Amino acid sequence: MELRDRSAIITGASQGLGRAIALRYVRDGASVLLLARGEEMLREVETELRALCVSGQRVLARKLDVSEPQGCADAVAFARAQLPNPCVLVNNAGIYGPIGPLEEVDLEEWVQALQVNLFGTVHMCRAFIPVVRSRRYGKIINLSGGGATQPLPRFSAYAAAKAAVVRLTETLAHELRDVRVDVNAIAPGALNTRLLDQVLVAGPEKAGKDFYERSVRQRDEGGAPLEKGADLAAFLASAASDGITGRLISAVWDDWQRVPQWREQLAKSDVFTLRRITPEDRGLKPCA
Repeated sequence: MELRDRSAIITGASQGLGRAIALRYVRDGASVLLLARGEEMLREVETELRALCVSGQRVLARKLDVSEPQGCADAVAFARAQLPNPCVLVNNAGIYGPIGPLEEVDLEEWVQALQVNLFGTVHMCRAFIPVVRSRRYGKIINLSGGGATQPLPRFSAYAAAKAAVVRLTETLAHELRDVRVDVNAIAPGALNTRLLDQVLVAGPEKAGKDFYERSVRQRDEGGAPLEKGADLAAFLASAASDGITGRLISAVWDDWQRVPQWREQLAKSDVFTLRRITPEDRGLKPCA
């Protein structure tokens, strides 16, 4: 994808999918601000990506906990001052939170998972939207997946937050449509990252036998390639996706490369969105 003359802010950029997205963006010509809590790994990625830069590109890094609203505002202000045309925001930072039945997990950890996964996205969007609103153009890419489209037993905080991120994505897309700011969510697939490691450490007692066994198979078989999620993130950051907004797109299962061909039809439909299913949708008639 062509990302020259664009700059992106990427949270959770020190490892896993965030690192893969940052790497893809730099290779496609973008400047980036890398944000993450772990400073040592963050600096390693910063050094790695700076070695790939060509003339005019910048790679910057800044330690950030997205659950802190002032830190998010400061990070966006820093990007605005230091990077050319900061028009892309990738909200990738996320944690599983406590694993186990709702009534047994630590409530403070449950709330903290929402602080990172949901409110971290909210804080970054609140800080970033005035930047792109003033320019009348921009891209916001939120990472979802997980329990957003189906129940995820024993991961209630993560599932609730990720479902909320999708509805937030759809709502912001409507709020920002008139200023040509596209807001979309990515379901990246089952990735072999630190989140998988947490499930394996938790074991079948906390994660549940079926989910744990699926996770073991995922570990052994390799999981979804990080590059698929990074490829979709590059498409959604590029001009090729202009006008495509308010969608939850799977990096693994959806034929998203063809989405530009359906641009007009998508705008008039509820494809790639979360919607309530009524009895009539399934051929059932209400009782008289």
